[in-house]
Amino acid sequence: VQLVESGGGPVQDGGSLKLSCAISRATFSSYCMAWFRQAPGEEREGVAAIYTTGGGALYAESAAGRFEISQDNVKNTVYLQMTSLKPEDTGMYYCAARIGGGCSGIQLPLFDVWGQGTQVTVS
Repeated sequence: VQLVESGGGPVQDGGSLKLSCAISRATFSSYCMAWFRQAPGEEREGVAAIYTTGGGALYAESAAGRFEISQDNVKNTVYLQMTSLKPEDTGMYYCAARIGGGCSGIQLPLFDVWGQGTQVTVS
């Protein structure tokens, strides 16, 4: 599995941004996809997760009500729609996949494959 993020960039406080994660070379039909973020000097933290074959999404408390994770199985793409962005949302956003496991959480050790990240800067 290969993951490529896009859609990051500068955005004003209170603005919106939609990130995309293109999934390629997938050999499994079902896996947990997640978005993580990492601010400078901080640890990488989970933001949201979704199971590719359906089911509810998971959100970190900081993202609930403002962010929405979704998927397009035809395009093999996972999205993160972010609204009401705050300066504290600034960071590198990473797409991640957990192969073969469930989607019970968005803890970093659960995920096997990572993209290179896309930078989001809110000011």
